[in-house]
Amino acid sequence: MDPSIRAPFGAIEDGAIGIQDGRILRVGRRVELAGYRAKRVESLDGAWVTPGLIDCHTHLVFGGNRAAEFEQRLQGATYEDIARAGGGIAASVAATRAASLAELTAKARPRLRALMAGGVTTIEIKSGYGLDPAAEIKILKAARALGESEPVRVVPTLLALHALPVEFRERREDFVRLATEEMIPAAAGLAQAVDAFCEGIGFTPKEVRSLFEAARAHGLRVKIHAEQLSNLYGAALAAEFGALSADHLEFVDEAGVKAMAKADMVAVLLPGAFYALQERKKPPVALLRKHRVRMAVATDCNPGTSPVLSPTLMLNMACTLFDLAPEEALAGMTVNAAKALALDHEIGTVTAGKAADLCIWPVSRPAELCYWIGLPGPDRRIVGGTDH
Repeated sequence: MDPSIRAPFGAIEDGAIGIQDGRILRVGRRVELAGYRAKRVESLDGAWVTPGLIDCHTHLVFGGNRAAEFEQRLQGATYEDIARAGGGIAASVAATRAASLAELTAKARPRLRALMAGGVTTIEIKSGYGLDPAAEIKILKAARALGESEPVRVVPTLLALHALPVEFRERREDFVRLATEEMIPAAAGLAQAVDAFCEGIGFTPKEVRSLFEAARAHGLRVKIHAEQLSNLYGAALAAEFGALSADHLEFVDEAGVKAMAKADMVAVLLPGAFYALQERKKPPVALLRKHRVRMAVATDCNPGTSPVLSPTLMLNMACTLFDLAPEEALAGMTVNAAKALALDHEIGTVTAGKAADLCIWPVSRPAELCYWIGLPGPDRRIVGGTDH
């Protein structure tokens, strides 16, 4: 997936990879590495090796689940009906606040392991289901604990403006002030970026701007949930702040895409949410291609709108639902996802000098990773040069 290699998928046929101290030392055709001495040489019998998959947008840590609401919706209940009965995001918030740090970590672990089994070696974990400083910090600490105890790289993000908590329903300004003046300073040592949901049912551009200004003051990068249900020009707003990414983007217009291109932002596409919500309007992939905005693909794993635990299913859906080519989809979970997390210097391609995060797949060609619907995962997953 190294774009400097002029071949489909950046592929190296009959290749070999030299690994030392957890990093890629050499990569190229096997004959080019014949003169190097190694402590151990291992044949992969013609398997395909890709960078480890990167899930750059998840909400993995939360209390409870919303399976009962899934049943209710299938029986005719609307989101409004469920919300009035105390369900929806309010239910996730209540369960998350009530859970201990240990409980949140334990409940998230099987979800993380499922994604890892599918080939994920790096994952972003957003907060956002606490909606108060203590609970948001608890989620970020759970994310850090998972990264310390599992063979996976975890990137924590503070989703400071996700939804308006019940107790602030009549006090929006107070909640935004809480997010900017208390959540961000408290999370500065835990989170690597700050996120917001800019939408009619979320937060206004003015409110998001104040959050981003606070993030910048604390040296934190920003990203945004934008243009999922309407166009509030959130992507262009994020571009003003040099955001890492804008995510969802079904309703983004050409001006927003141009702003993203100028700011070198990544467009993160989330086909799982599109599928689960039975949306009809697709993100404008042709516009993103036209303006050379890099496209990432992620699971958006969350309890309400994308209960997805298969990265390879997202590769397939990116192709079948959003019309990405297989090479674009795989780039979306490797090189472009790394850029969305500001880790493209470290991971995302099989390139000398980068971390040896690799997946070994029993396929005959790379497009099979997108062709099979829900491919179980790689035969082997290597993180920092070590098999897991």
